[in-house]
Amino acid sequence: MHICKYFTKFAAIFGRMAARILIIDGDITLSTVLSDYLDSRGYKAQRVSDGRAGLEALAAGSWDAVLMELQGVGMNGYELIKDIRHRLPNIPLLVVTTRSDREDQMRAFQLGADDYQIKPFTMDILICRIEAILRRVRAFEEKKQKIFDLNGHSFDSLHQTFDGAHMSARESDLLLMLARHEGEVVDRHKILSSLWKEDNAFTARSLGVYINHLRNFIKAAQYEIVAVRYKGYKLINQKS
Repeated sequence: MHICKYFTKFAAIFGRMAARILIIDGDITLSTVLSDYLDSRGYKAQRVSDGRAGLEALAAGSWDAVLMELQGVGMNGYELIKDIRHRLPNIPLLVVTTRSDREDQMRAFQLGADDYQIKPFTMDILICRIEAILRRVRAFEEKKQKIFDLNGHSFDSLHQTFDGAHMSARESDLLLMLARHEGEVVDRHKILSSLWKEDNAFTARSLGVYINHLRNFIKAAQYEIVAVRYKGYKLINQKS
């Protein structure tokens, strides 16, 4: 078995492949094939056919990576890279395009692309490229802030405490996800896939229970967790 296929299957077992991928490509046939293939390998892919729709999708949801074409997206592909990078400085951005000139590749990297894949390509190699980028992002996430000041109240995700009161591991992990994206919607599917490793009716009900637990923890800090219908949850500072 090809090593990338083996890694993908192995990772999917442990819930590591539930990353949400946004595909921005005007080639409906290819983007549909790519979306279906990514879904079959354990990702959650969504496709849009133009840059404006892509920017709207990025603003409305929580994503782990973007795959985009430079051409046929209803706007200048390089301007789209700049706009995505300005809005989301850290999101992995992979250009998948028919443009093979050295100058095109250099310009894309200079504007903020993380990788550049020329069409046509094999799906296995694309999966390897995506996973390589996501591994680097995960390693960076693990080193990020662990202690948060919520209006004078301390949330310590390392020791799983809020103002010294012990939290369960799941409560702490859930609040950590929300605190790292304060003011932003954290996708419900991403939460379930990351913390529960499953996304079904039972785990969704369990998530609701833990959200209510956290609301009690953070009430004194004048923070609230808002449910955004059909999307996810957002941690909001009521003093802001």
